[in-house]
Amino acid sequence: MQKSNYFPTIVLPQILLLLLFLIPSMATVDSSSEAKVHIVYTEKPEGQEPEDYHIRTLTSVLGSEEAAKGALVYSYKHAASGFSAKLTPHQVSELSKQPGVLQVVPSQTLHLHSGPGIGRMNV
Repeated sequence: MQKSNYFPTIVLPQILLLLLFLIPSMATVDSSSEAKVHIVYTEKPEGQEPEDYHIRTLTSVLGSEEAAKGALVYSYKHAASGFSAKLTPHQVSELSKQPGVLQVVPSQTLHLHSGPGIGRMNV
């Protein structure tokens, strides 16, 4: 009796095709858990440096001062009290519950589009 050669010629390509579809789907990152920059408005810290207060607030959610310093993008000290940081949706939720945190909003980049304006009007 002769052995069948159907296994390598039929099954192997099907396995390779299956892997071709499975591997990319396993490598994709869930964008809903991706860290994005948020602006965190806080109460004005009394008797302490604003940046130290912001790092302590972040540390309470992120677990370590190193992680807080890594996530901190900018510390606002003059016009507003707060900071911007890279946060996941879960971290935003937890940070919103912290004492002294007034509001957490996603950072947005706005572009100005000028129209004809007075100086450009052809009258």
